[in-house]
Amino acid sequence: MIWSAQTHLVVRVAIPDDAPTIASMRVAVADDLTERYGRGHWSLIGTERGVVRDIQTSCVLVGCDGATIVGTLRLAAKKPWAIDPNYFTNASRPLYLLDMAVDPVRQRQGIGRHLVEQAKAVAAAWPSDAIRLDAYEAAAGAGGFYAKCGFREVGRVTYRGVPLIYFEHVLG
Repeated sequence: MIWSAQTHLVVRVAIPDDAPTIASMRVAVADDLTERYGRGHWSLIGTERGVVRDIQTSCVLVGCDGATIVGTLRLAAKKPWAIDPNYFTNASRPLYLLDMAVDPVRQRQGIGRHLVEQAKAVAAAWPSDAIRLDAYEAAAGAGGFYAKCGFREVGRVTYRGVPLIYFEHVLG
């Protein structure tokens, strides 16, 4: 468990009991993005059952303000379908940052950045040598956010009709 005095945020590994809250927050984020930017791939939502599977097969982190989960992300060793490894550096143990979500009413308060920093620490201890991700190349995408968090853009692709930006953070 990690606590930040700056955001009063406790970051911890998710447990199966967190699945309903995580799923509900992901739905809220998808609904918010859809309302602001129209329907898109960001409108797709997962299920509580999918979150439980993520918790069992990946490292799901949650950021908590008191007892309230206000943000989440997932680190996975398995390459997601939309990632083409040819765009990235030669890493023997990359992790993939997926399913990041911050409660829409709590966005722009440093929660996402703090979660990403904790994900970097977790990845370094895993041990991993890089974190990779893709972001939508659209108004609803978070490319600018990941760049501000120290990720380097390594490519732009269209995968199954979806324009994506690939990002990577190489761990020292």
